[in-house]
Amino acid sequence: MSKRLAFALALLVSPALAAEPAPPAADLAFGAYQRGDYIAAMGEAEKRLAANPRDAAALTLIGRLYLDGQGVARDRAKAMQWFRRAADAGGKDAAYFFGAAALTGRDIPKDRALAKTYLEKAEGHAAALELLGELWLENEGKEPDFAKAQAYFRRAAELDNSDAAYALALLYKNGRGAPADPAEAANWLRKASEAGHTAAMVEFAIMEFNGAGVARDRAHAVKLLRRASAAGNVVAQNRLARLLAEGLGVEKNHSEAMLWNSRAKAAGLVDEKLDALLETTIPPAEKPAAPPPAPAAK
Repeated sequence: MSKRLAFALALLVSPALAAEPAPPAADLAFGAYQRGDYIAAMGEAEKRLAANPRDAAALTLIGRLYLDGQGVARDRAKAMQWFRRAADAGGKDAAYFFGAAALTGRDIPKDRALAKTYLEKAEGHAAALELLGELWLENEGKEPDFAKAQAYFRRAAELDNSDAAYALALLYKNGRGAPADPAEAANWLRKASEAGHTAAMVEFAIMEFNGAGVARDRAHAVKLLRRASAAGNVVAQNRLARLLAEGLGVEKNHSEAMLWNSRAKAAGLVDEKLDALLETTIPPAEKPAAPPPAPAAK
């Protein structure tokens, strides 16, 4: 499973509730939900459904209550039934939740065709568009359709989805779906990194360090690597350690290089060349003191 599909699965564990467009009248159901009065929220949602069985917002809310076991016994399968009804009534959030569940096989049988149908129902939902791009990349074992993936990623990225911006950047960087365009790749990597996407920070830092597709700014590249390293990105930790060990774009700092290299190694990224470099460039002040001479034989 790709990282992006794993992310979709994580969202289904506790999806953020974004209400469907509410009617002009006071939204008593969502008001009760926000206050934590889940039994009242269920009652108000049911009243709305009695008046309009296709009230997508009320259907979505009931699905969420069953998903999290709030005011009712937790029943994730039943939650998916409510989400499907909400999606069929035009609920975009519900269409995304149900489509992502069908894609990952969480709570309902895995069905990529069904997932695609419901993700497409979530028209304009950034996370759904991003998953559709992922579907065209994987393409059920066939050749990836990079052009279609790029189109979906772009639409999601334009809605500020940082995962999509990162994926779109990599397509431009590698010339997939369109001719390679380093400047466009750097543009989307910058946007994703500014949104806190650590993998994008690393990719953009490397491009910025080398002046590829963007003006060279090694000091800023090092700052990005520090941010990504502090957030736990192993590749960033390794690259930062290399720069510190060699004094590239930053003042040489052997002890800090050792620190970041050790963290990367603990996470599974072993760099034998860096290990050798650090071993042979230990500053005199950091070298262990020589043992005292052995006492003379009597």
